[in-house]
Amino acid sequence: MQSERMDSRFRGNDGTKRGKDGTQRVSDGTKRGSDGTQRVNDNAEPSTTIRRVHAREVLDSRGVPTVEVDVTVASGARGRAIVPSGASTGRHEALEFRDGDPDRYQGKGVRHAVRHVNEVLGPAVLGVDAGCQHEVDAILVDTDGTANLTRLGGNAVLGVSLAAAHAAAACVGLPLYRYLGGSLGRELPVPMVNILSGGLHARGIVDFQDFLLIPVGAQSFSDALVMVRNVYHAMGKILTARGASTLVADEGGLAPASGGSESRTGVNRTEFYANESAVRLLIEAIEQAGYHPGEDAALGLDVAATHFYQDGRYRLSAESRTLSSEEMVALLTRWVDDYPIISIEDGLAEDDWDGWQALTAQVGNRVQLIGDDLFVTNVRRLQMGIARGAANAVLVKVNQVGTLTAAIATLRLARAHGYLPVVSARSGETEDATIADLAVGANAGQIKIGSITRSERLAKYNQLLRIEEELGAYGVYRGRKVFTHFLDTL
Repeated sequence: MQSERMDSRFRGNDGTKRGKDGTQRVSDGTKRGSDGTQRVNDNAEPSTTIRRVHAREVLDSRGVPTVEVDVTVASGARGRAIVPSGASTGRHEALEFRDGDPDRYQGKGVRHAVRHVNEVLGPAVLGVDAGCQHEVDAILVDTDGTANLTRLGGNAVLGVSLAAAHAAAACVGLPLYRYLGGSLGRELPVPMVNILSGGLHARGIVDFQDFLLIPVGAQSFSDALVMVRNVYHAMGKILTARGASTLVADEGGLAPASGGSESRTGVNRTEFYANESAVRLLIEAIEQAGYHPGEDAALGLDVAATHFYQDGRYRLSAESRTLSSEEMVALLTRWVDDYPIISIEDGLAEDDWDGWQALTAQVGNRVQLIGDDLFVTNVRRLQMGIARGAANAVLVKVNQVGTLTAAIATLRLARAHGYLPVVSARSGETEDATIADLAVGANAGQIKIGSITRSERLAKYNQLLRIEEELGAYGVYRGRKVFTHFLDTL
């Protein structure tokens, strides 16, 4: 039923609200009868008609430029969206268009992408009904005309797509999650939260990218954040007590770094620089915070294996060793056997299909296996995974695929084939909280925002707290029920 409700939104529903008498009430005062005919001024344009599109260059959480877009509709309502950006990106993602001028932001400026919005994409959607999201997005994709949005840039296209959805929701007076999901959009997602970080998010202190806490035992979303905060601070105390400095990674996770040699600091470097040691540290933090690993809180891994996969082997630089695909599968399988791990993201490289199939066959009935670089929120890539029996979950990042419509199509396809969806942020984020509303509106069940620090992360968590309050008793938080099958094996 949820997918049917979202289908109506993405097949041209103009986002209007109905009164108790069945008439549609739009913000400009026009009424429509239950048969869809206008009672006043049959020739009036929809109040959600796009009248102005404007983009600008702003900065993300890393001080790197990104695209912000404003869309204004006929009623005067405005929607705004800021496009996220990833540090760990797959080669199959939509292109992020950068200027390449070394004298300005080290080549990472987005003035060209901004110009593409203001001079090409914006004019293309003027006069289009923002309430017909599928039509807006189809025009944007057709205007670019390339498979991975390489001509105008996925960051330019996505900015207009998301801003149009915000504008349409504002026009009809609905929060975005309600606009997207209707009355069925009411599930608060289980957060998957970075506690320790390495890889590209923490300048390679350990090879694996993130070690995550999943508060499966929490009874509500707000209770889950309490648990996360307690474990995060317990981890900080553990690292400090052992003489390690605690850097903060791109997504807010703690990035332990010893202050020097063991003889000078008392720090055992292998305790922090071995990937498996990070797993043990996270379990210790859970226990120190007063929780039971596996019962109150489970573990998740974001391996991001693509980024240390070279010449057909997995190079673990922090441990000075390399592994074959078979050995990588064996390593992860042993960890699943030994620790309360319930989720592994990108455990193999993006095109190591044989490895993915082997890992899924080995532990796919016991743990969530998320494809991020593997699927890049792309329907075609996900279909390949389904056909090959690779993974059992998909990370949904709107900027990987370039439009809201395409991201939701991937989410629906995942559900139809029993794959769990996880809505996710990127390493380069801003105050934009769109993904919080998307997760609730789509009843995704899980969200991966980052850690419990840094304001660009808290913007999403705080939005979810507001939604939880607004939904009240009507809201749903499934907690461990999201992972019922996997939890039975812990």
